[in-house]
Amino acid sequence: MFNRPPDDLPIYRLLTGKDDAAFCRRVSEALALGYRLYGSPSATYNSEHVVVAQAIVWPCPESDR
Repeated sequence: MFNRPPDDLPIYRLLTGKDDAAFCRRVSEALALGYRLYGSPSATYNSEHVVVAQAIVWPCPESDR
């Protein structure tokens, strides 16, 4: 695993979007890159559809000890 995320992505990211397959794919792609879930997902309703959020973090070598 790399010390930093690929493509100059930030170490911490908050993914948000409509609760659909595209959002699930974005989270899955980040996990496949090596990110880890951070905390529980959040959901709200904006009078049109459910909007979800999931924090992800790049693992630091120190946290793996």
